[in-house]
Amino acid sequence: MNSSTKPVTVNLRILEKDYVLGCPAEERELLIASSQYLNQKVQEVRVGGKVVSNERIVVLSALNVIHEYFQYKQEKEIYIDILTKEISRLQEKIELALSKVKD
Repeated sequence: MNSSTKPVTVNLRILEKDYVLGCPAEERELLIASSQYLNQKVQEVRVGGKVVSNERIVVLSALNVIHEYFQYKQEKEIYIDILTKEISRLQEKIELALSKVKD
C-alpha cells in the first residue's frame, strides 16, 4: 500500500460539533475545505434567524450547497457547448485554409 492511499484522521467542526473522519491523505485538504464551506453555509442559515432546529439548518444548508453545485454544473455545460461549437468552427476554418494552400 503506498503512502498516498493511507487513511488519515481529520478533525472537523460543523455547527459547534466535532467530527472525526478518516479519508485518504491526498483528500485531506479538500475535505477540510469542504467542511469549512459547509460550516459557513450553516452559519449563514443560522444567522438568518428563521430556522431554529439544527436538523432544519443542516438540511437547508445542504440544499443551498447542492443548488450552487447544480448552477455551476449547468454553467459549465453551457460553456463546454459554446467551446465545442467554437472549436468546430475554427477547425472548419483551418481545413478551408489548408485546402486553399494545397491548391
